[in-house]
Amino acid sequence: MTRSIRTIVAAVVTAMVLVVVPEARAAGSEPMAMTIPMPATHDWPATRMKAEVFRPEGKGPFPVVVYSHGRSGKPAERAALAHGIPLGHAGYWTSRGFAVVAPIRPGYGEAGAEDRERSGARIETDGRCGGTIRMTAASRAAAAAVRATVDWAQRQKWAETDRLLLVGTSVGGLATVVAASGRPPGLVGFVSFSGGAAGFPKERPGASCGEEELTEVFRRAGRGVLVPSLWLYAENDTYWGAKAPRAWHEAFADGGSDTRLVVTKPVPNVDGHFLMLRGGRLWSEHVDPFVTGLGFPARVAKKPVSSPAPASPGR
Repeated sequence: MTRSIRTIVAAVVTAMVLVVVPEARAAGSEPMAMTIPMPATHDWPATRMKAEVFRPEGKGPFPVVVYSHGRSGKPAERAALAHGIPLGHAGYWTSRGFAVVAPIRPGYGEAGAEDRERSGARIETDGRCGGTIRMTAASRAAAAAVRATVDWAQRQKWAETDRLLLVGTSVGGLATVVAASGRPPGLVGFVSFSGGAAGFPKERPGASCGEEELTEVFRRAGRGVLVPSLWLYAENDTYWGAKAPRAWHEAFADGGSDTRLVVTKPVPNVDGHFLMLRGGRLWSEHVDPFVTGLGFPARVAKKPVSSPAPASPGR
């Protein structure tokens, strides 16, 4: 099998696994693989995360995007996650002069045995939601991985330590919001695409099994966030529907930060939950001015390049 065919096959399988994984890895523009240490928390031991780092051309230092991927409910599919960010989305940020750090959080990829982010939600045989919902613990576990990545990036010579942006999609969007509430150093804003959890689009289209619990998670997060934020959802998102995202954002906005909710038109020919991956024309018209408003330059056509290896593993 040729390399190009292997790439296509792998991309198709991966796109079926998680909402946010790359559709394809184009020739060239390969990221540098890194290892990021994650300290122990109250609930979990210390570990290490694999990550991909993209940099724009030049010596830097560069502002940094920390990107958080989504989640599949199936262990085998989480274990199949090989890339933390779609290549095209990394290119969007490097074209604006950002370096991008995209970790694969514990419970995914080769570290898939330890599912720190399980929400406890499940679907009963009669179609109702069941299980013991644990959104607070799940969201904190995901946010801890984001914070560990931020702390690692702060130690890199190519990073501007006072110009950090958090970006995430689906459960990664939830992780982004909760991580922002911890006020990581250098944070100037965040973008959440389709943020949420506990969606069962086939069994319960348009209704998360964790809607009420997530409302409280977002409410608490809103009390800690000081930076501007942009929340994006599509009209045809069958994971959360139309009602829950508005309730979640309203609860968050009670905290008083500068925040905006955008519900885009339906993403054509695909579930709206794939907004970030398949709806670039719908979201870029909102993300572009948001990022420019934070003081970053407009996009330029630059090819992303890999980051140099650190002096020691996990630096």
